[in-house]
Amino acid sequence: MDDSRLAEELRLTIGRLVRTVRAVDTMPPGEAAVLGYLDRGGPLTTAEIAQQRGVSHQSAAKTVKGLLKQGLVRAEAHPDDGRKLLLTLTAAGHDRLAEERRRRADRLGSAINAVLSPDERKTLEAALPLLSRLSTHGPGE
Repeated sequence: MDDSRLAEELRLTIGRLVRTVRAVDTMPPGEAAVLGYLDRGGPLTTAEIAQQRGVSHQSAAKTVKGLLKQGLVRAEAHPDDGRKLLLTLTAAGHDRLAEERRRRADRLGSAINAVLSPDERKTLEAALPLLSRLSTHGPGE
C-alpha cells in the first residue's frame, strides 16, 4: 500500500473509531472539548478556547456560558487584563470530564476484549507509540 492510501485508510479507521467511542458521550462534543482543554491546558480565556477549537469566539462563548450555568467551569478576573476572564474547571467539571473519559475508555476496552485476540492486543499495544508520534507531528515537520 502506498503512503497516500495508507494515510487515507488510517484517517478513515481512526475517524470511525472516534465516532464509536464518542457514541457513549452524555454531553455535547463542544462542552466535552472545552472541559478537556481546561483540564490539559489550565486556565484559558474564551478567546484562547475558540482558537484551540478552531471555532468563532461567539460559538466558544455560547459553550462556555452553558458550562458556567452548569457549574462545570468558573470565571475569574484575568491577572494581567481586567477586561478578560480566565476559565477554570470546578470540582464538578473535573468529575464530569472524568466520567466522560471513563465511559469512553470502557466502551473501547469492551471492544478490544470482544474483537481482538491476545496477539492482536499485543500488536495494538505495540502500535501505540507509533500513533502517538503521528499525533504530535505538526504541519510542515
